[in-house]
Amino acid sequence: MSARLSPAIRQYLAITGNYWAFTLTDGALRMLVVLHFHRLGYSPLQVAMLFLFYELFGVITNLVGGWLGARFGLNRTMNIGLGLQVAALSMLLVPAALLTVPWVMAAQALSGIAKDLNKMSAKSSIKLLVPPDRQDALYRWVAALTGSKNALKGVGFFLGGALLTWLGFAPAVAVMAAGLTLVWGLSLWLLRRDLGKASAKPKFRDIFSKSRAINLLSAARMFLFGARDVWFVVALPVFLAQTLGWDFWQIGGFLAAWIIGYGAVQSVAPYLTGKRRRQVPDGRAAFAWAAVLTLVPAGMAVLLWHGHSPQTVLVVGLMLFGVLFAINSSLHSYLIVSYAAEDGVSLDVGFYYMANAMGRLSGTVLSGWVFQRWGIAMCLAVSAGMVAAATAISIFLPKHASPPDDRAAGVA
Repeated sequence: MSARLSPAIRQYLAITGNYWAFTLTDGALRMLVVLHFHRLGYSPLQVAMLFLFYELFGVITNLVGGWLGARFGLNRTMNIGLGLQVAALSMLLVPAALLTVPWVMAAQALSGIAKDLNKMSAKSSIKLLVPPDRQDALYRWVAALTGSKNALKGVGFFLGGALLTWLGFAPAVAVMAAGLTLVWGLSLWLLRRDLGKASAKPKFRDIFSKSRAINLLSAARMFLFGARDVWFVVALPVFLAQTLGWDFWQIGGFLAAWIIGYGAVQSVAPYLTGKRRRQVPDGRAAFAWAAVLTLVPAGMAVLLWHGHSPQTVLVVGLMLFGVLFAINSSLHSYLIVSYAAEDGVSLDVGFYYMANAMGRLSGTVLSGWVFQRWGIAMCLAVSAGMVAAATAISIFLPKHASPPDDRAAGVA
């Protein structure tokens, strides 16, 4: 069967399977760490700080990883990411007495490097597997990869909560490390060795994008993902456990449903944003969808401040937020791959996901601090402000989806 598939399709399937497996363990590990250390009595801000290095090293990894991918090939950066995730999981298998905050932060730093190497490599690879004149196909492939990945991340959230309940922290981590080791071996065998290597060796200074469109899109992405993580990473799971009294499996199940639904919407985003009219999105679409999204967290914050049922507001409001956020995220994921230059694509994609990681970093820290000081409603108000900033930046994005002329014209 696989022999009848084109080489591009076989590579796409290998990349997607690799990305799926990694994402499953990444989502499960996040839920395990949040719930386990909350159960041990850590404050919301302390739990958030456990992820500080995860997000900080994600910023650095995306910036440098794009250069590494262009210089040495995306197959290497993707497989290095898998290997580092296995190492990060193994670090958490030490006896409980050695599982100190600095040790967990170090393991999370390694996991952050691994995650962003893997994601940057996967997203960059798609650009190289689709003909330049097939922008509609590129949008569909990016949407399918991103949407399926996020659905698996949702399964990972549920898996993390369930494994913590059924097995405990260390056995759950051991199961994930063993499974990912098998995937790593398959990836080393299947991925094409020259995938993503630039024709000319890029200089280190090329890690900073010279394209106005990519810089604007990166800034919008930073605020967009900060707006999600300011309530999602720490504030929501701790609020559900501490205030509403939900069990771990219920929290994991709710977050899993949110992420799975979010991923499903991402997968069909091309059909919601112009596929039937054979259109691909541009800066106008990014602005319009961000403007609509701004209304949701703002409305939720107002409802909570006026004393409405927190459970109803959060469940209904965050489901609506998830649908709109998924469309925004899918549009962005397509635009960056479309804007990026084909030769050395990982440089542009790496710079963009560096901004994405900066948004996650700020959102993670704010999630613990704002929630601890002012509560979940203020987290949602801050989220609305961040989406508004992304909306304002999106006004200046190109009103077409063609690649920028800077690096594509030979500036890099």
